Amino acid sequence: MRHNIPVDRLSAIQVFAQVVESGSFAKAAERLGLSTSATSRHVAELEAHLQTRLLNRTTRRVSLTESGRAFYERAVQLLADLEEAEQEAARAAVVPRGTIRLTTSVNFGVRHLAPAIADFLAQHAEVRFDVSLSDRVVDLVEEGFDLGVRVGTAGSDNLVARKLGETRLVPCASPQYLSEHPAPKTPEELAGHNCFTYEYVTPRNVWRFRDHAGGERAVRVAGTLHSNNGDLLAEVAARGAGIVFEPAFIVGPDVRAGRLVPLLQEFTPPPVPIYAVYPSRKHLSAKVRRFVEFLVERFAQGQDWSAA
Repeated sequence: MRHNIPVDRLSAIQVFAQVVESGSFAKAAERLGLSTSATSRHVAELEAHLQTRLLNRTTRRVSLTESGRAFYERAVQLLADLEEAEQEAARAAVVPRGTIRLTTSVNFGVRHLAPAIADFLAQHAEVRFDVSLSDRVVDLVEEGFDLGVRVGTAGSDNLVARKLGETRLVPCASPQYLSEHPAPKTPEELAGHNCFTYEYVTPRNVWRFRDHAGGERAVRVAGTLHSNNGDLLAEVAARGAGIVFEPAFIVGPDVRAGRLVPLLQEFTPPPVPIYAVYPSRKHLSAKVRRFVEFLVERFAQGQDWSAA
């Protein structure tokens, strides 16, 4: 595809994209090796050419207007096309290089992505990682990430998702809690227990199971603890305070250590998918494409996500 764009306008687009990804003119200027005034002028000239405002400016930060967001998504695509064309012209497309900005949940990142990143770096010396761990679902485009690994939901329709595998949710409590409260024999009995809830599950106070006949059993739960971090919930439960319903990769070590005991094993919670997600673009950079393929291959053999 040919893009008839003058060099100065292309430079303005590159500057605009960097301002969005950096969050400020000053940071973008530093990364580009330009003055702040020159950076601001590039964006102003681009807005004048397009006859629309792309950025809302305040003393602390900049944010995209509606028109700016639409233009940024196309601009990122254009720049990705250009980068790939340059790499192919230089016969470097097969060599992953540069920084991968990655986001994933805290626990999964530490226990499963960290070893994967270490092995990938050992194979690809020209790749760098910038990893942000957060249990919330971040906006990859808005916050400038190349890739996310998500447990449970792929996210926006504007994202491409590659499935890496599945984990399972495990209801469990400590031996101490079970010595003081009879273990539930059916999901419905959970309504009478102190059940800890997790922020990033919708709805967060409904736990779902399947019985032997394949029927769904949903129960509304409540308890004395709610958190946005699964490790915290599991640790409090392991100390005898209540019941958690957490992925196997979080509670697995405590179950093996005897600090937590699985409950309701006659019932099966729905599987929880694990995805690699990235912004919907025509072409992926070699670094992201190669890392996604690496993860797909690494986790293809029925990974035991509870092993840690």
